[in-house]
Formats: sequence, C-alpha cells, structure tokens
Amino acid sequence: MRRRYFLVPHADGARKLHEQLLLARIEERHMHVIAREDVPLDDLPKAGVTQRTDFVPALERGGTLGGLLGAAAGAAVVSIPSAAATLGGIASLAIALIGMVFGAVMASMIGVAVPNTRVRRFRDAIRDGQLLLIVDVPTGRVGEIDALVRKHHPREEGGITEPRVPVFP
Repeated sequence: MRRRYFLVPHADGARKLHEQLLLARIEERHMHVIAREDVPLDDLPKAGVTQRTDFVPALERGGTLGGLLGAAAGAAVVSIPSAAATLGGIASLAIALIGMVFGAVMASMIGVAVPNTRVRRFRDAIRDGQLLLIVDVPTGRVGEIDALVRKHHPREEGGITEPRVPVFP
C-alpha cells in the first residue's frame, strides 16, 4: 500500500471523488479527509489521530530507542557479578522490554501533540478552505488512482506518495 495525498478545492468535489474511489474499489477505511474546522465533512471519512498527528512515527522511534536503552541498562545490570548471579539473563530481557514499552508510551504521548509532518506541507491550503484527501492505494494501482483523481480534478498533479503506509493506518 502507498499513501497518497491529494488537495481537493471544495467539499462537493471531495464527495464526488470519494464516490469515484469507492466505485474503483478503494475501501472507505483507506480514505481520510482533513479540512478546516468550519468545513462540514458530513459523510466524508474524517482523518483520525494517526493521520493528523505524528503518533505512529513517534511510537516507532520511542519503542526503538527505549528498547535499545533498556537493553544497554539490562546488560549493565547483568555485568555486575552479584546481580548476574541473582538476576540472570531474563532480567536483561525484561529491562529491555520495559524500556521499549516506556519509550513507546512516552514518545507517543508527545507524538499525539505534534501535527503530522507529511500533512504540515498542506497546512496553508487547508487553512484556505481546501480539503486534503489521504488515500491508501495498493502499490500496483497508484497510476490508475492518480488518473481517476486527475479526471475529476485536472489541476491536481498526482499528489504526493508517502514511502510506506504506517504500521497502524
């Protein structure tokens, strides 16, 4: 799956494009709309916290860093001769897992408060009243979906592709 970002000038155009994407067999759960607060989205699929914020990247970074620091702390504890005899290797693994969970939780709490870095480039257009349609497209259908979007919005240049869809879309 590839995540594509398209700017749509108004809500009516977004509704028509949404219908066309449904007819093209893109499931609604793979479409997300971000708009200014005063723009009524009605039946359009609103973007959730994972699309609007840096929650997922922060979770990934925090879990990785926490796990690495926990593994280093676990190795340091086990390197003490008296602790090694008492705790053993399981303690090192447990400390690494605790570090991973702690890092993931703390980083994701920060990530929820930070706007999505991929969406940030569209901030001015959204503020001007345009809608951002985020679509998760199967890799082999990116060209087809781009053509569909251009058919309905000729000024759209094909959107921006995210390198990969997040773990929790």
